[in-house]
Amino acid sequence: MDLGLKGRLGIVTGGGRGIGKAIAWELAREGVDLAIVARDPERLASAAQEIADDTGARVIPMSCDVRDRSAVEAMVSDAAQQLGGLHLLINSGSAPGGSATAVGYIDTIVDDDFLDDFNVKYMGALRCTRAAIPYLQQAGWGRIVNISGLNARIAGNLSGGARNGSLVHFTKTLATQLGRSGITVNCIHPGITRTERTAVMLAARAEKKGVSPEEIEAGDYAEGNPRANSIGRMVDASEIAHVTAFLCSDKAWAISGETIAADGGGSNAVYY
Repeated sequence: MDLGLKGRLGIVTGGGRGIGKAIAWELAREGVDLAIVARDPERLASAAQEIADDTGARVIPMSCDVRDRSAVEAMVSDAAQQLGGLHLLINSGSAPGGSATAVGYIDTIVDDDFLDDFNVKYMGALRCTRAAIPYLQQAGWGRIVNISGLNARIAGNLSGGARNGSLVHFTKTLATQLGRSGITVNCIHPGITRTERTAVMLAARAEKKGVSPEEIEAGDYAEGNPRANSIGRMVDASEIAHVTAFLCSDKAWAISGETIAADGGGSNAVYY
């Protein structure tokens, strides 16, 4: 299927690793020229080179701290200038899983860490989007995809719930405001997703239990385990990227203001 993305121009935050990198790679395969954004310049440069070498797309690494409004506005302006315009914004910047001291019982929360976690993911997305909107409106065609997370729907992680739930509201509000400018806005909730961190995390759990990482993963997805999803395996970051690419495409005009759980059917909840 031709997604109609060849020649489009985009920014992917959190593009140096994990889901953000996978999304950037998939968009580049579809013919999108990109700026990828994160704080670590060395990791960014390496990721940009990998993606460009594989796809032939133009991939510009841009180091930026999304907590800084001035830095964000300069980054978006620079990206649009270097690329020659802007059509896509993927907001995927966050600390994976959130800050360790912003997760847990309410009396264990460290306020500054909680606020910083929210500042990176929610306010970072807001700052990037605010800066990008004029360029998308000028193009008369735009796609914004916010990468949130299933903690928005699962009680227990106060920090994850706050930042991810807020992105759902942000998505719907912007979709309503921007639709007549030719811009759609959607949100994806990844669940547990295979990224570069997965092997390390499985190995640590396996060492504690004295079994292999493969046994740990198989147990997680065994039928009846509350961690399991309905497809019986972990979703890969590339699969989140496929969903994102479709939402960015010319085939997805009918979808805006929606939140899609991309977790392999991990929840039994029914949403009308």
